[in-house]
Amino acid sequence: MNENLALTDEILLSVSKPERYIGNEVNSVTKNKDDVKIRFAFCFPDVYEIGMSHLGIQILYGMFNSYEDVWCERVYSPWMDMDAVMRKNNIPLFCLESQDPVKNFDFLAFTLQYELCYTNILQVLDLSGIPFLSKDRTDFSYPIVIGGGPCTYNPEPIADFFDIFYIGEGETQYRALFDLYEKAKESGTTKHDFLLEVAKIPGMYIPSFYDVAYKEDGTIESMTPKYDGVPSHISKEVVTNLDEAFYPTKPVVPFIKATQDRIVLEVMRGCIRGCRFCQAGQLYRPKREKSVEVLKKYALEMLKNTGYEEISLSSLSTSDYSQLPELLDFLLRECGSRHVNISLPSLRIDNFSLDVMSKVQDIKKSSLTFAAEAGTQRLRDVINKGVTVEDILRGSREAFEGGWNKVKFYFMLGHPTETDEDIAGIGEICNAVAAEYYATLPKEKRNGKSIDITASTSFFVPKPFTPFQWARMNTPEEFLTKAAKTKAGIRSQVNQRHIRYMWHEADASMLEGVFARGDRHLCDVILKAYQNGCVYDAWSEYFHYDIWLKTFEECGVNPDFYTVRERKDDEIFPWDILDCGVDKSFLLREWHTAQNGSVSPNCAQQCLGCGARKYGVGVCYDKKDPNAGKSCSGEAR
Repeated sequence: MNENLALTDEILLSVSKPERYIGNEVNSVTKNKDDVKIRFAFCFPDVYEIGMSHLGIQILYGMFNSYEDVWCERVYSPWMDMDAVMRKNNIPLFCLESQDPVKNFDFLAFTLQYELCYTNILQVLDLSGIPFLSKDRTDFSYPIVIGGGPCTYNPEPIADFFDIFYIGEGETQYRALFDLYEKAKESGTTKHDFLLEVAKIPGMYIPSFYDVAYKEDGTIESMTPKYDGVPSHISKEVVTNLDEAFYPTKPVVPFIKATQDRIVLEVMRGCIRGCRFCQAGQLYRPKREKSVEVLKKYALEMLKNTGYEEISLSSLSTSDYSQLPELLDFLLRECGSRHVNISLPSLRIDNFSLDVMSKVQDIKKSSLTFAAEAGTQRLRDVINKGVTVEDILRGSREAFEGGWNKVKFYFMLGHPTETDEDIAGIGEICNAVAAEYYATLPKEKRNGKSIDITASTSFFVPKPFTPFQWARMNTPEEFLTKAAKTKAGIRSQVNQRHIRYMWHEADASMLEGVFARGDRHLCDVILKAYQNGCVYDAWSEYFHYDIWLKTFEECGVNPDFYTVRERKDDEIFPWDILDCGVDKSFLLREWHTAQNGSVSPNCAQQCLGCGARKYGVGVCYDKKDPNAGKSCSGEAR
């Protein structure tokens, strides 16, 4: 147990889940702070159980701590009861390993996984005693504040709060940043001059080094560097060899149950599918795989080092991993003897084979989850989902034959061109799957079980670097009307008693849409909303939509400008200064193809010239596909 806890026993016993704040978990790293040159505080701006489930922090935490000169520690957003205690008693926010105040660290890095965590960033800065605005942190007396993760692909709504945004995969350039920092501290370089050198490192975006000019209609006219040597565009960083990249075989094991309480085995990055609403499918191109031999080695080491009872294969589309059968055979042998469950998320129903089902049929069965995304073939073609009703029924039938009776379907409401017929199709698909269960399994083979279907609908939010970044977003009222129609459609079905329906919060989706495509005018809104009491916006019990609307009004910002307005083809976006590896011209072609209701082939079938071939790796150069990459004309923008 850590003998130097920042909190007294009295305080710990007064809050829920005190284990969130004491550190000293299995596989956490403790160093002598006098033996290191850099102290790095890594923050997931949400509650401990959510943050401990994030693979990205586990990877970088392990990698940074493998450096002799760096000590990386973790910090999470205190839950609201602890937040109140810390403010009342003037306790500064601290990192878990040393229990030292975050303010004393050299770096404070945030992983930005979803837009509704933005006020939590300010909570962390506030409780740490660190000024909110980067312009008020002019020297090294405060940590260098860095942001990484998918939300940094449009960091403009939070640009004023950060010194640096790291664009891309974190394994490649942090060592260069650390070396530059150590050199700057030794030579007495100013923070400004240090950041000027940081701007020359690939993937590093220094938002304060750019001027933004706006047109009269509120759209962006230009984003230009203020200084010589600062790049006009910043390209994402990509790991070109996943087998050689660091991977944490001794991940930190939480004291309390985390959201993802299992071993996570990352089998690949990227996706070949090209769903037009999916940001991750574009950001993480090109698809790159880990070799099966490396994954076998990692699996054995992690089973030994953690004691977990479940192992999950992680990727955007696990069934597209080319060596999945061999990997599953190995895991079944090793996990079966250890009574360890195997989890197969991210399976595509059109690529879901009876062979895979039969392999895992002896393993504990949880719900199978399939993302159908839309209720009709017409709309699935618009979004380029590439799944047919026949695929859904065949995949469901194979699941039922394999012993499953619980199926979860994910749909999305509000896609471009959506009609009432598309909405009604959601209930029809659910009913057809229920009917398939009873047609597939005679009564004597059901073991007394009924079909159990859960249909969930989220609301479509247009995201940067997708073909739908030009699209209009529905209003909250339109979303709720569509959810009501979906619910009524499900209730009208013959087998509706076996179907449960859930939908996302429309108001929260609206705010997500504002932040997703927002610009720097939102920095003031977010800061004022936090000062007005907004925090933990991703948690429904703490989400105050009325305060947000009032704050938008006080700041003179119209949220509809960012959501319900369809973009012109030639509009300059706030994120156009960044290059995610996929050309804007390709995304625009896909936007028009979607409006025509046409399907585009996936990367394994035909290269569409998205631009990701410039990285020289992955599916673009797959020797199994002699045509891969040949038609790709999109190099650097």
